[in-house]
Amino acid sequence: MANKAADRKLAGSKEDRLHHHTNPFLFELTIGFFAGLIWGLIRWMLYEFKFTKELPGIMADPFFRSSFLKTYWGMAVGIGCYILFSIIAAHLYYFLFRRLRGPWPGVLYGFLWWIIIFVFAGPMLHISQPIRMAGWNTFVTELCVFLLWGLFIGYSTAFEFTDEASREPVGAY
Repeated sequence: MANKAADRKLAGSKEDRLHHHTNPFLFELTIGFFAGLIWGLIRWMLYEFKFTKELPGIMADPFFRSSFLKTYWGMAVGIGCYILFSIIAAHLYYFLFRRLRGPWPGVLYGFLWWIIIFVFAGPMLHISQPIRMAGWNTFVTELCVFLLWGLFIGYSTAFEFTDEASREPVGAY
């Protein structure tokens, strides 16, 4: 009898499992961290393989010299700044678009950030090259990375805070 009560306490009541509430701040912190880490490392890899001319430390460019950002320590600082940027972007996505469903809002969110960074603010602040000078490889590579980055943030948020889990096959979790 005591074991059953203890098991029930450990497992939680059925009602507790059905009404689990995610802490949005910690969830978006985690999503932003992994979005920045994963896509920052991918951007670094694409830079090393010469798919893009933009440094992986593009978000750190206003604060550090380009010569430093080309070193390995500079790459690490750049990825760290990209992680910080991704955390802020994930929180912003949560506050503005958390109720949107499906993958497309996230893809559009990534496209919006790509436009801001590579078309408007980046060239004005001399953080990135103007699109017409960057070349097609850089143009397409950065666009694809930002679309996938936005998809990662947007769809992860939608899956957690809407009923996207109901679209999963029965018994998937």
